[in-house]
Amino acid sequence: MDEELISKKDLLEETDITYGQLYRWKRKKLIPDDWFIRKSTFTGQETFFPREKMIERINRIKELKDSLSLDELANALSPKKKDVSISRKDFIERNIVSLNTIDIYEEQLSELDTISFQSSLYLYLLDKSLETGEVGWEEGKQIIQTLHDHFPKLEEKRASLVVLRKMGVVTVLLVTNSDDFYVDEKTKVAVSLDIDTEVDKLLNFLVTGGF
Repeated sequence: MDEELISKKDLLEETDITYGQLYRWKRKKLIPDDWFIRKSTFTGQETFFPREKMIERINRIKELKDSLSLDELANALSPKKKDVSISRKDFIERNIVSLNTIDIYEEQLSELDTISFQSSLYLYLLDKSLETGEVGWEEGKQIIQTLHDHFPKLEEKRASLVVLRKMGVVTVLLVTNSDDFYVDEKTKVAVSLDIDTEVDKLLNFLVTGGF
């Protein structure tokens, strides 16, 4: 699963931002350090970035920077630190996830009253997994339990949610700081979701809507 990279020069041109903006946003933790990838080229060491994630993140920052301070943006883009909540009723009314997704979460963990950003992310990742058609009720409960048990340990690491299926047996993984992983030919990758990318999509529903 090789990820397309973009050079720093091309990134600045394509997104119409300056060198100073890029590194100011990096210092403010709006862009993860591990998205700055140093590679050797024929001209020496150059910096590259994961193209799709980086362009999505910069566009998101540009959309919100006039209404939020850089510190507020850093908080909004750091779901592991975000300490906010939304009522169950408001969350359902926004139609962010299906009622089936909420039912799976509540059966596995507990009934929801108010929903933290972290819980909303778990629900969103579960919903995206269910949409693939590769995950059913029991596998969904396994996804929720794995996120609940291990996601808080990741701190600020880049991670992906991966669901593998082999001979009817499902394994749920949180894979950190890796663009590539390999499985044997009898194992199917049922779900593979980059969590940072899904966070940005979730924020489209939540950040500007009073969450």
